[in-house]
Amino acid sequence: MLIYAHRGASANFPEHTLAAYEGAVTEGADGFECDVRITKDEIPVLWHNASMLERAGNTGLIAEMSYKEVSRAYPQILTLEEFLDFAMSKKKGVLLETKHPVISGNRVEEIVVEMLGQKKTLSKIPVSVMSFSWLAIEKMKRLDSAIATTFLMHKNTPWFQAKFSSAKTIGPGINELRAAPIQAKRIKDLGRGLNVWTVDKDADIKLCNQLGVDILITNKPAHAREVLRYP
Repeated sequence: MLIYAHRGASANFPEHTLAAYEGAVTEGADGFECDVRITKDEIPVLWHNASMLERAGNTGLIAEMSYKEVSRAYPQILTLEEFLDFAMSKKKGVLLETKHPVISGNRVEEIVVEMLGQKKTLSKIPVSVMSFSWLAIEKMKRLDSAIATTFLMHKNTPWFQAKFSSAKTIGPGINELRAAPIQAKRIKDLGRGLNVWTVDKDADIKLCNQLGVDILITNKPAHAREVLRYP
């Protein structure tokens, strides 16, 4: 089971910052997870919420601000390009979650595909584009079927969406998997990979290992390695 750092080693560093991903390397993460949004001038940046309020104290929306305005409000912000360059330099796989719904629709997927192609990222590190949006995953297939995808599930996601998704991997949350461990077998029986988010508790880490999870996404990479007794 591989261990990927959720927004970096975000239990110990500000999420989605270079410090968080450098920390993830130090903590022994096999790869990195991040959220991708695009600014008004179509610069892809690493950011979770639509608004900058929670992390930057700014009420502006990423989609309605230029990159210059966003970086002024939060100087630590990483662009997708900077993130990919760092991941490739460290030879770490990446999970890129495109956020929806957004006013730019599926433009974010187009930009991600363009950047992955320009940087020849797929030939250098493992990449999977993730989304809770079934339509976004299908858009990725049309844009470039060579790019692996992960269909993310939350508690209200209908099973038929996972079953008929073109994604090579399914990503349920740990709360849902803990409540219904049989879900892991159902996903594996579809011939899909299994990525699980966001797993920090000892019992949940062990459960994922028992259920044959492929990628465990955690805020605490070093702790997960310790629980699993990885060297």
